[in-house]
Amino acid sequence: MNTRKLPDLADFRSLLVVKPSSLGDIVHTLPAVHAIKSAHPHLHVRWLANTEWNPLLEGSPVVDEVVPFPRKSFRGLLGGMRFLNWISAQWRRRPHPEPEIVLDFQGLLRSGLVARLSGSRPVVGLSDSREGARFFHDHVIAVNAGAHALERYLEVPSAFGIPLEKPRTPLPEGTMPAGWPEREDAVVVHPWSRGKGKSLEPAVLEALCAALAPSPVVLVGVRNGVSVPRGEHITDLSARTTLPELVWLLRRARGVVSVDSGPMHIAAAVNDRTLGIHTWSDPRQVGPHNPRAWVWKDGRIAHRCDFASAECASTRSPNTEDARALAEFVKKLAS
Repeated sequence: MNTRKLPDLADFRSLLVVKPSSLGDIVHTLPAVHAIKSAHPHLHVRWLANTEWNPLLEGSPVVDEVVPFPRKSFRGLLGGMRFLNWISAQWRRRPHPEPEIVLDFQGLLRSGLVARLSGSRPVVGLSDSREGARFFHDHVIAVNAGAHALERYLEVPSAFGIPLEKPRTPLPEGTMPAGWPEREDAVVVHPWSRGKGKSLEPAVLEALCAALAPSPVVLVGVRNGVSVPRGEHITDLSARTTLPELVWLLRRARGVVSVDSGPMHIAAAVNDRTLGIHTWSDPRQVGPHNPRAWVWKDGRIAHRCDFASAECASTRSPNTEDARALAEFVKKLAS
């Protein structure tokens, strides 16, 4: 690990951000990149991200170029060879302004390799990097591994001497999807997550939607075959929205209810009337960072930092009675 003095960003023309995933972590990285771009507007910011997340960055005012990273094509026995071939072809055909500095926010073996093999120097990483990624870093910035991801990433611009103000997450405006009920009092509900034990049980989701009536309810997310509640006030847009459409929905909703997931972090970034539902995860570390957003945890609704350690250690999921309480809270929040 090299801890010598960081270079001056004013000496570079380009910045390569290596942060392929996940959706939530990309949202959490944007405030750090915004701070850097604001302090050094001359920098041409390139962002390497998994192909499926590119639309989130293509409309961001702080990203000048998105470099698609086709992670899914690197699976299987020949994945390593395809990965190396992609790197060779990628950097050969995509010229960029020189000199360029690289920030590896991902901190894993593959991201370290991408950063090193990009041909740009120096490569800067974080102290909580894993899988040997630090061997590819010329400089390492010390971060608090136990802090919220957004706060860890903000330590990067701070280390470069950039004064930090209120964090800003410059997401695109998005586009209106077909099927939006066109009501000012619509509540968006995102009840499913890939994380085990995070999704709402069908009976809980049904109770939540019923209790939100007569307010229009818009269901979003990937449900993987799970049945959805029916009702005249319910619009099912699950698996039917693009990422820009999802941003638009979350931004314009009168209220948002979401389980712990990437869309929850998007919602918190664009809508103060967001309520995140946490089961086994600790909201102090992975909850919605927006201080105005709310969190349900262990039967109580409060702001992210207001929960005690004992509450955060709970793994309780909401039941139907909790769902009705959640609905009443969201109605007041949206009024």
